Amino acid sequence: MIAIKTDEQIEAMRAGGKILAHVLKLVAAAVHPGVGTKELNQIAEQEIINAGGFPIFKGYHGFPTGLCVSVDDEVVHGPALPDRQLQEGSLVGLDLGIRYPAKNGLITDMAVSVPVGKISPAAQKLLQVTEDALYLAIKNIKAGIHLGDISFTIQNEVEKNGFNVVRELVGHGVGEKLHEEPQIPNHGLFGSGPILAAGMTLAIEPMVVAGDYNLIIDRKNKAYKTADGSLSAHFEHTILVTEDGFEILTQ
Repeated sequence: MIAIKTDEQIEAMRAGGKILAHVLKLVAAAVHPGVGTKELNQIAEQEIINAGGFPIFKGYHGFPTGLCVSVDDEVVHGPALPDRQLQEGSLVGLDLGIRYPAKNGLITDMAVSVPVGKISPAAQKLLQVTEDALYLAIKNIKAGIHLGDISFTIQNEVEKNGFNVVRELVGHGVGEKLHEEPQIPNHGLFGSGPILAAGMTLAIEPMVVAGDYNLIIDRKNKAYKTADGSLSAHFEHTILVTEDGFEILTQ
């Protein structure tokens, strides 16, 4: 069952989402060649705590840091520890969630991928296509559409540009918990799946790879990686479904 949020819950998510967007912007601005992932995590965690929230990923199923930092062929779930230094030309995915207020609050989830210094034209295209796919999908959201319409839009935009969407991992409902119903694949059929209703809150997150979409799990840091070593990009927003459209809560 897909939860419908109350006005009070939506207001809490709206407030938390604004904080989250601000914090992630600060973290992204701190990305440069030579910066350590530990430093990025410290920025993220401290800023969220100072704002009255809690970095929800920290401790989630044993995850060690508040910020996920996934580099190059790492798709998602790269921990910010042990400290790694980012290298010129890499792509880095920054994934962060907040519970606001910190105690008994509501959760929003957001991700961006950014270049480390100067990147190749191919890597830049991957970033742009992934971000475009997210916003194209969001533009179609309103009460009454099928969930599969979101999935179809993402897949269509990605594949027509020569890339692939990850199949094993999905977007999700979010709010009272980090992962709620429904699961939101980045591939699917237009007109399929449950019908959206006003008050649903969804984390839409295209995860896109330059090569094959099969994944492996890194034995060292447990991050999901592309099996063929190809580059990956990841963008995410938490969205409120409204009667006649949508609201991006994480901006």
